[in-house]
Amino acid sequence: MGEIIRFISKSERERARLIREARANYERIFPSADSVDVQGAAVEGDGSEASSKP
Repeated sequence: MGEIIRFISKSERERARLIREARANYERIFPSADSVDVQGAAVEGDGSEASSKP
């Protein structure tokens, strides 16, 4: 019952949306080291490469 509701203006919501979009675009162009490691592990473990082990 003691909840506080904060008013967020339209311009503030738009600013937050634009920041999220910009961060997503930046991350797509310049992936962080964590996401590169995850992608590399997925490629190594997918079983599509020929193995030299008997």
